Amino acid sequence: MQSSIKQNGFRPALPDFRNLGTILRILVAVNLGALLFALARDAPPATFVDEVNAAVAVVEPYLLVVLALLWLASGRLARLPYATGAAAVLLVTVVAGVAVFFIYSAVAPMRPLALLLWPVWGLVAAGLLLFYFHLRARALSPAIVEARLQALQARIRPHFLFNSINAVLSLVRSEPRRAELALQDMADLFRVLMRDNRELAPLADELELCRQYLELEQLRLGERLTVDWNLKSMPGDALVPPLLLQPLLENAVYHGIEPSSAPGTVSINVFLTRGEVHAILKNPYRADGGRHHAGNKMALANVRERLALHFDAEASLESRITKDGYEVHIRVPYRTAGEVAGNHKRDPAEEPRARRNGHGTSRRAGALAAATAHG
Repeated sequence: MQSSIKQNGFRPALPDFRNLGTILRILVAVNLGALLFALARDAPPATFVDEVNAAVAVVEPYLLVVLALLWLASGRLARLPYATGAAAVLLVTVVAGVAVFFIYSAVAPMRPLALLLWPVWGLVAAGLLLFYFHLRARALSPAIVEARLQALQARIRPHFLFNSINAVLSLVRSEPRRAELALQDMADLFRVLMRDNRELAPLADELELCRQYLELEQLRLGERLTVDWNLKSMPGDALVPPLLLQPLLENAVYHGIEPSSAPGTVSINVFLTRGEVHAILKNPYRADGGRHHAGNKMALANVRERLALHFDAEASLESRITKDGYEVHIRVPYRTAGEVAGNHKRDPAEEPRARRNGHGTSRRAGALAAATAHG
């Protein structure tokens, strides 16, 4: 029987050379190396700054050329086996070193020995950085599994499961069609909740899952819950961590809608701007928490951790209390399946039932609405 958790664990992969966090780490490491080189020359304090500037002036153009080439080749490198990709990175480093050397030689004559030293120093730096990123990825790999387990514990609240079952049971005799659709939504929702969620998934699938979840909550809460969708500018092909929004919407319902007997609105606004995907969630807020405890921010911390694991410094999650309620703002880089390494074709059995049957979310919502109207 195939395990729901990948037992092979860590698979070596090159760093994403288009990731801001990766680029910053490389820049800091190489410039620190230039600083150490200046220190090793044991120059007098009066000339130390000049030594550092001279080292940086030599290293920085070389480094920027290598980073530019790796940025351009990032997509192809990501599809190569790790050993082949690492060899390609080292080759780019050597070629760039030779090219920069001849450019410098055209401006100011340099010793022939420098032609050998530049690629050697470049290879040493590239090898050390690849080793660092390899160790970092290996160290973070168990954290992804642990984050997934924590996420499951934080998301699957017994009250939601029990309340949903009770809501469906109340409809079995009076509105069997509506009860059947609700059970299908529950099955899809918990299938996604229980599967291995370490790979990125299309944003359209995440929003479909959120629709199913909110339809179940509307089944239970009725007119007390209103959902305001604003998805006109949503890039459905953007890849995001699975279950990115659903636990936050569960928080919004649990803390924003349930404590009050008055109707409330949960707002979801997803859009693309300047190469980044933004998701803004809003819900009513009560400082006293109503009938529920105020919460321990576990879902927020969990989502924030998974964003950092997948996107490093390029993603963020911010939350704040506004005059109209509570707001969560998520920002992730716009990545598609063609740009992300290691994407594997998912098992059709893991896809939402509506998508497998060729029915979109709107059709399910329409069927549920029709069942409600004619039940």
